[in-house]
This record gives sequence, structure tokens and C-alpha cells, in this order.
Amino acid sequence: MSITVRYFASVRESLGRGEDRIAAAGVATVADVWRRAAATPLPPRLLAAINQQHAGLDATVHDGDEVAFFPPVTGG
Repeated sequence: MSITVRYFASVRESLGRGEDRIAAAGVATVADVWRRAAATPLPPRLLAAINQQHAGLDATVHDGDEVAFFPPVTGG
């Protein structure tokens, strides 16, 4: 029972890794996933996705989900 956690762009660079796998037990939300996997305070304006669908930090996660974290993207 686990959750795959992926990091992209500057989030990946700051953590020094692109992926983690964490136990699903005791994890209820995307914010819980970040706290357990990254073990650092939530960065401001952090974006997330569950199974490739944008999700808020309060969104519910389940065993087997993939949760991705990435910075805001701007274009110009």
C-alpha cells in the first residue's frame, strides 16, 4: 500500500530527487503527502496533481495514487 510522489522543475531541483514512494497509511490529503515525503514546509503557491488531474492541497488521496508537485508555470 503506497503512494507514488513525483516532483517537477524547481521543486525537483530543491529536493534533489524526482520521485518518492511513501506508505499510504495515515495519509489523507495532498498536503499530508508533501509533509511525509518532502519533510519540509509547504512552499508558497505549490501546485499538485493526483493521477495527472490538478488537485488542491486539501484533496483526498488513496492507496495507489500518484501525486505530483510542481511550481506555478507562467508563459509569455
